[in-house]
Amino acid sequence: MPGPDGWDDDADATDAVAGVPFRPMSISEMLDGAIAGIRHRPRTTLGLSVAVSTVIQVTSSIAAYFFIGDEARDEVTPDVLLDSLGAQLTLTLLGLVLSAFGILLLAGLVAPILGRELVGLPIAPRQAWRDARPRLGRLAGTAATVIGVSLGALALPLAPFFASIGAGAHPAVGVLAGIFGFPIGIGLMVWLYLLFVHAVPVVVLERQTVGGALRRAVALSKGRWFRTFGTLSLAMLVTVLMGFVVLRIPFLFAQLVFFGDSSGSGPTMGALAVDTVGRIVSWSVVMPFDAGVIALLYMDRRMRREGFDLDLRTRGRSAAAVAAAEDDEDEGFIGLWRSGRVPARPGTGAGS
Repeated sequence: MPGPDGWDDDADATDAVAGVPFRPMSISEMLDGAIAGIRHRPRTTLGLSVAVSTVIQVTSSIAAYFFIGDEARDEVTPDVLLDSLGAQLTLTLLGLVLSAFGILLLAGLVAPILGRELVGLPIAPRQAWRDARPRLGRLAGTAATVIGVSLGALALPLAPFFASIGAGAHPAVGVLAGIFGFPIGIGLMVWLYLLFVHAVPVVVLERQTVGGALRRAVALSKGRWFRTFGTLSLAMLVTVLMGFVVLRIPFLFAQLVFFGDSSGSGPTMGALAVDTVGRIVSWSVVMPFDAGVIALLYMDRRMRREGFDLDLRTRGRSAAAVAAAEDDEDEGFIGLWRSGRVPARPGTGAGS
């Protein structure tokens, strides 16, 4: 950040060291910045990711073993994987919902890390946790609300479809309800998820309530829905390629070799353990990337819509002064994000 305010003397040097340029970012810069955040702070980001991923994947495995039923338990052995399509779809949906919740939760936890990288402030080993801990409950509530609203939007258009099945109506009625209900439900789910996704970093960095964070996310999303959609779609492609293909292959191979022709509770537990470890490893690697992209989307929107970078350059405070006031939320790092709103960057507006 060049200028007399004492932040950084060389913007290019800041970009090279931090990997997160303090200016409105292109989509490729946000993807690169998320990777740079992991690379520069691997112990912090991967440590948080392993903790979140372990809880989520172990929970998913417990559900698979105890709550789905005996038929689903056998599905973890590869040679009978397709015996019960319904149970497998249930497990898949549960895993996706839990993983989406974990990504949102982690996005709030890594937002202070990338935020400090963005403005050139030092990051102590436990600093990210100290930044996020006071809002951990609201962070979990916000992530759960975003997921719940999105799933509710998916379920509502499907209600006639399931009602027709439950009432034993003519098959043509159910087919017609499904043809219209599924596309509408999926579209509403994606639209609302992207509309509220900024709420996760907001609740941590701006110290908002859950409701305030959701309203703030809607305001930040105005005119930028398609940009958010494109950025997160690219991030999802990377996640699918790495998390579901590259990183899982060794563990799937181990399942086929050691448990492919086995049956019984012992081999089933062994196969489930290998599958759980594979999911923990793969998601621990890819979750910080998705979470980092969400956090950087929020920061990019703050700079594009509110001129956050220009405002910070003109406040007359140095990075040293902000670092020295860490114990004061209004004067320290959090205070930078909680400051009053500023006009949009010159030449931009709500649709920028």
